[in-house]
Amino acid sequence: MHQMVVLAYDGVVPFDLSVPVEVFGRAHRADGSPAYQVRVCAGTAEVRAGAISIRAPYDLSVLAEADTIVVPGVADLDAALPAAVLDALAATPARLVSICTGAFVLAAAGRLDGRRATTHWAAAAELARRHPTVTVDPDVLFVADGPVLTSAGAAAGFDLCLHVVRGDHGAAVAADTARSCVMPLERAGGQAQFIAYEPPAPAGHSLQPLLGWLADNLHRPLTLADIAGRAAMSTRSLSRHFRDQTGTTPVQWLNRQRIRRAQQLLERTDQPVERVGTLVGFTSPTAFRESFRQIVGVPPRAYRAAFPPSALKPRAVARAAAAADDHVRSGSARSDDG
Repeated sequence: MHQMVVLAYDGVVPFDLSVPVEVFGRAHRADGSPAYQVRVCAGTAEVRAGAISIRAPYDLSVLAEADTIVVPGVADLDAALPAAVLDALAATPARLVSICTGAFVLAAAGRLDGRRATTHWAAAAELARRHPTVTVDPDVLFVADGPVLTSAGAAAGFDLCLHVVRGDHGAAVAADTARSCVMPLERAGGQAQFIAYEPPAPAGHSLQPLLGWLADNLHRPLTLADIAGRAAMSTRSLSRHFRDQTGTTPVQWLNRQRIRRAQQLLERTDQPVERVGTLVGFTSPTAFRESFRQIVGVPPRAYRAAFPPSALKPRAVARAAAAADDHVRSGSARSDDG
């Protein structure tokens, strides 16, 4: 089983510490078995974490057994970090994941040198100043640079942890984990959307009903005008409200949802790749392949090879394929009715 070790130390941010414990602790494979063994370790018997103190059940020796080490954020960027912690991080061959200002800990251990990374937007400039060999991107929710992954502030830790689950175990396991955490599997847009403090969209313009309709109609070749007509808005007004509430454009949001649905179909059915593209609304196999590669990082055939439906029982594959076709037919009926 994958050994996931979460590091605790004096001044650790308790929210950042709890996020990986919850996300990886809730991740289960299709057969119900835990996807990770999660352990929390510290260099001392007790560590301070904001208004509370924590007794970690393991000491730093378990870092040597870790497949992945998670470094939560530190509250005081000027606080001295234990030499034993920095030495362990500098020497480990494990995959490294930082939450929020945990990037400062990885940087102090020399593990971000020459890499691209992120942290909370308010601390990004300071990270770049202190560690000029690090390429700091303040606009994204997380960065994956080889075996070192860093997240932006606070809730972006959820995004990164779910990204790790998806990479390790596939979209279906990640989606189930996200649902268990009552979190979206992926939030569109980067943390730049949180820097500009625009007033919230009026309650009467909530996009939730529209998002539900879009999710039910991914198979249709919808244009921006189609979406605006459904929302009873001009295209300009729709784009503005969409950006305010989701951090992206209607077409970009729709495209990402189509690709996420395609991932599920590639994993759960034996439908041909071209048919999967059609089922999620792409009229051209080339457009489907290009969008899939851009969002997922690999082409759809390579993704299916990594997460093949053969892992499912044949009857379950057939049921999933039939459900996909039924969804398209029922979605078309709803669209015609409404």
